[in-house]
Amino acid sequence: MKERVRPGHWLWTAYEHLAMVVGLGSLALICLAWLPLALVLRRLLPPAAGVWLGRQFVMRGFRGYLGILSTLCACRFDLSALDGLGQQGPMVIAANHPSLLDAVMINSRLPNAVCVMKAELMDNPLFGAGARLARYVRNDNLLNAVLRCRSELRQGAQVVIFPEGTRTHNFPLDPFLRSTALIAVRAAVPVQTLIIEFSSPYLGKRWPLWRKPSLPLVARVRLGRRFEAPRDARAFTAELEAYFRAELAGPTTPMAAFPAAASA
Repeated sequence: MKERVRPGHWLWTAYEHLAMVVGLGSLALICLAWLPLALVLRRLLPPAAGVWLGRQFVMRGFRGYLGILSTLCACRFDLSALDGLGQQGPMVIAANHPSLLDAVMINSRLPNAVCVMKAELMDNPLFGAGARLARYVRNDNLLNAVLRCRSELRQGAQVVIFPEGTRTHNFPLDPFLRSTALIAVRAAVPVQTLIIEFSSPYLGKRWPLWRKPSLPLVARVRLGRRFEAPRDARAFTAELEAYFRAELAGPTTPMAAFPAAASA
C-alpha cells in the first residue's frame, strides 16, 4: 500500500503551489467572464433589476468559487452559521477582516448584501463592473457612504462592512473606524457581528499574493452578538471594538478539529 502524501512532503508542497494557481486563477476567470456582461447589463436593465441580478451573481459566483476551493484546493469552510441570516431583515453586518477571502465567504450566503468597498477595488477593472452593477458602496467619501448605506438599508438590504477598514495588520485586531457606527446610527438598524477564524494567515495583510498557502486551509464564520441600533457613534465604536477584542482573545476550537465543512 502506498504511503499517503502528507503536509511537508515534497509532493504536498508542489500541490500547495498548484492549488494557489488554481485558486487565484479561477477567481480571475469568474470575474473576467462576468465583466462584459455586467458592463452591458448595467446599461440595459432597469436599476432595480440590475441590482437584483448583480447581487445574485455575486452570491452564486462566490458560492461556486468556494466550491472550487473545497474540491480542488484542500480548503474547508464552515459557513453554516450564516444560513438564514439573509432573511432576517435590514441590518449592518460587521466582521473582523483577517483575509481576502472574508467578503467572499460572507457574500456567498447573503442574497441582498451591499458591501462597503475600498475605492481602489471599485476602480479595479476585474472587480469594479460587478460591484457597480450590484450597487456596492465606495468608502472614499464617508458622508456619501453613510447616506448610500442608509438608503440601501431602508430598501431592505443588508450592509456588510469591516470596521477595521482594511485587512488586519496587527493581530488580533486593528483599531475600528467610526463608519460602522455612523451607518447604524443614521439608519437606526441593529448590528450583527461575525467572527471570522482561519487556520493560517493566508491572504492576510502580511501574506504576499503569490506566496503558497499552508494546506489544508480551514475557515469558519460564526455569529457573534447582535447589538441593538446604537445612538452614540463614538461610544458604540469603542463598545464594538472591545467586544471583538474579547471574542478574538478568548480560547477557540482548533481549526484542524472542525468537522468537514458544509459550505460550497
